[in-house]
Amino acid sequence: MTGAVTDTTVTLPAGTLRGHRRGAGDRDVVEFRGIRYAIADRFAPPRPAPGWAGVRDAREPGPVSPQLAARVAEVTGPSPDEHASQGEDCLRLDVRTPAAALSDGRPRPVVVWLHGGAYVIGSATTSWYDTTRLVAEGDVVAVNLGYRLGVLGWLASPGVSDGNLGLLDQLAALHWIHDHVGAFGGDPGQVTLMGQSAGAHAIACLMTVPEARPLFGRAVLQSGQLGLGLSSPQRAARIAGFVAEGLDGADPATAPVDALLAAQRHAMIRSAGRGGLNSSPAFAPVDGVAPLAPGTTWTEAARSGHDVLVGSTADEAETFVRISPALHRLRRRPLVGRITAAGAQVATRRVFGAPAERFADDAARAGSRTYSYRFAWGAPASGLGACHCVELPFLFGNHDAWAGAPMLAGASWDDDVEPLGAAIRGAWLAFARTGNPWTTGPHALAWPPHSPGHGPTVVLGNGHTR
Repeated sequence: MTGAVTDTTVTLPAGTLRGHRRGAGDRDVVEFRGIRYAIADRFAPPRPAPGWAGVRDAREPGPVSPQLAARVAEVTGPSPDEHASQGEDCLRLDVRTPAAALSDGRPRPVVVWLHGGAYVIGSATTSWYDTTRLVAEGDVVAVNLGYRLGVLGWLASPGVSDGNLGLLDQLAALHWIHDHVGAFGGDPGQVTLMGQSAGAHAIACLMTVPEARPLFGRAVLQSGQLGLGLSSPQRAARIAGFVAEGLDGADPATAPVDALLAAQRHAMIRSAGRGGLNSSPAFAPVDGVAPLAPGTTWTEAARSGHDVLVGSTADEAETFVRISPALHRLRRRPLVGRITAAGAQVATRRVFGAPAERFADDAARAGSRTYSYRFAWGAPASGLGACHCVELPFLFGNHDAWAGAPMLAGASWDDDVEPLGAAIRGAWLAFARTGNPWTTGPHALAWPPHSPGHGPTVVLGNGHTR
């Protein structure tokens, strides 16, 4: 968005926020950043944030959950916000809304973005996920929410942390959105959760939680690692043991954040095993730990009654091959490279593709409005194909944030990314408004409902669709 920047305020029950208004004319977007939706002591569940007097500044991003440096830059390029402020006071969210929504009394659909990052990296504030174009093009209210990551959000260790704190954070944020989004012009009765990778996995978890289910009506699950299921209590205990090793006797409740992150790194290395070949997240939702009931299944999630849009990319595992030094070395050797490539396709199918199709099958059989896709576009010079994360620049359309991403190598933003991106944004926004991604107009997508047993109903790629 370009144009003048002015200040705008909005009043909530807890107090008044000052945000930025950006843009020009009837497509102005107002953003409120770093809004504290809850507070939490270390390893404790979230609780409501207190109110405040006067006007609180919401023009700058809030702190993000403490985290280690990401390896995914070899695929996505470096994060534009890699030097963002980190801190444990990270239960924050950003809201973007059409300027007119603050005054015209017409409630807009709400889209809530849950970021990915294997539950150990990422944030709501990164410009990768700037929702300005979604808000301006779709006339929706968008919320990006942050939650606790890694050892702070997902450690399950008796006497230290029950686990699943990150999921409880997300649930607290959904309650906050339900109670407050109306002040930003949003309709709390028309909320769509959208997430990619760990974000999609978390949405599937929330779809099983009775307390969460009424807080949203639709779900977009992009490249969720559903084939990995949930962490078992036994695996969680093993990871907790690795964390304790890394802390070397230090009390996790009082250890400096840097020491906790060092212990997290130690646990992730131990969990990955020899050669780092086990890429399953070391920190993740644990079965049977609140708010998840014991024996939680994706079938239960798919039968939750929510409208569902679910899919994956054609070459998901290529991202993990590229960022694994051992696998990437093997890939460069002719014979072993072919075997590695075949293994990557098997992993793509087992972890992402087939589970997404089963989820769609279950949802459709349960009577939910269900749509499925496969994203098959690959950049001509990336060597990564339609890898994990490649659809994100298309969805958010933020050229500057994604400039130089290796996964887009050789592609033209104007000729390749922008036309398909416009079609995808239109479909996702149509789904958020109506529960149906079928669109018309210059970037039309004909999108039939999912038919169980027949695979994805739409393939998104070069030439737009099949």
